[in-house]
Amino acid sequence: MSQSGCDFLFVDPDGDVLFSLTQKASQQGWSFKTCTRAQAALDILEKEQIKVVVAELNLPDFSSLQILEWLQTQAMKPEVILMTAQASVETAIKAMKMHAFDYLMKPFSENEAVVFCMRQALDKYHLVNKMTSGNTQGTEFLFSGIVGQSQKLKAVLDMVTNVVQSDTTVLILGESGTGKELVAKALHQLSHRKDKPFVAIHCAAMPETLLESELFGYVRGSFTDAGDDKEGLFEVANGGIVFLDEIGEMTLTTQVKLLRVLQEGEVRRVGDTVSKKVDVRIVAATNSDLTDMVAKGLFREDLFYRLNVIAVTLPPLRERGEDIILLANPFLHKIASKLNKPVHKLSVDALEALKVYPWPGNIRELENTIERAVVLSEEDTIRAKNLTPSILSRSFYTPPVPNENLSFLAYKEAKKRAVDQFNSGYITDLVDRCQGNMTQAALKAGMDRSNFKKIFKKYIKTKS
Repeated sequence: MSQSGCDFLFVDPDGDVLFSLTQKASQQGWSFKTCTRAQAALDILEKEQIKVVVAELNLPDFSSLQILEWLQTQAMKPEVILMTAQASVETAIKAMKMHAFDYLMKPFSENEAVVFCMRQALDKYHLVNKMTSGNTQGTEFLFSGIVGQSQKLKAVLDMVTNVVQSDTTVLILGESGTGKELVAKALHQLSHRKDKPFVAIHCAAMPETLLESELFGYVRGSFTDAGDDKEGLFEVANGGIVFLDEIGEMTLTTQVKLLRVLQEGEVRRVGDTVSKKVDVRIVAATNSDLTDMVAKGLFREDLFYRLNVIAVTLPPLRERGEDIILLANPFLHKIASKLNKPVHKLSVDALEALKVYPWPGNIRELENTIERAVVLSEEDTIRAKNLTPSILSRSFYTPPVPNENLSFLAYKEAKKRAVDQFNSGYITDLVDRCQGNMTQAALKAGMDRSNFKKIFKKYIKTKS
């Protein structure tokens, strides 16, 4: 994919419309490309980093809604403005639900309005792009290392965006493996504290005395092994962010000292009599029910209220089904590169098995699963047979059987078996080649998408 990027891709079979749009773009100093068919647009989008697509809804080969649908499978998506002279309310609603930026009616009544819409779409793209990790591969990261397009994840990222520039304490809630530290890092990377330290500590990983020494530091002679003064992590992180993971495991004694940091903005080293001012933002995370712990006297109520100013709840992976493929592919590329193995794609049966598994270990379990599959794979593709038995038990995957000698069957039965074998192999290989994208596969097969999906569902089945 090109790294420089192009501002606009204009798609319309009408040369006059294309001329008008390119004139507007040229006057604004925007870069652009043009084409007249949907397939040509897809080819450009696969190779180029396009920021905004402006497309006629009803193109000669297929609808631009199918381009929108394909874009939903991509991590980094351009904004899309649709144009039409024959709109229906239903189509407009469908386009907006598929995250189209706007819907313009032809002929354009006001040139200024069209340019304004284009500028707004471009501005939105740049705003979202600022929140990426800067990964040069283009499509692996959506938001500071956080991958996904589900509405539940989007709600989380919207909240993070809203609070990123404040210094308010944030409490991140969620099951183990949901990516709580990634959210904490996003808060750091996108904030005015990004050039200052980000310090993370796991509160459950060490005993109380060691945790206190790590957080607050100590002075020489305060205990047996304290040979020299040592800064605590709050001092080390001065100006930045301290991330307290699994804060529900912190003892009541340490909670009192943390409360002082939140209330007074100062720390006192173990064994010292003097406090020091620190400027840190505290982000805490837990998979525990802190409200229940407060009720049971296991967590201080005053500390809970100090931490719970902004609560961000991360959804488990089982509630983010549409994100699984987006997560699996970057894991695959990263792990294959690390292990120096030429594995670069997931087969259809593997993808279907991954999508129906409930992922009790969330993103961490998915990454471990992909690593295991890469290690076991003997070709360039991860197949269902490379996945764990627990995942396969949730799907209808069955090992392939060798082709039969059909000459022992009656003609009609032999023909039916041959057609079934051909359809199964052809559909599987084609969808594999298109990385699971049904619209692209249907186009390459020269078939209507709905008919292609019927054949696909007949031969590639998963449990609901």
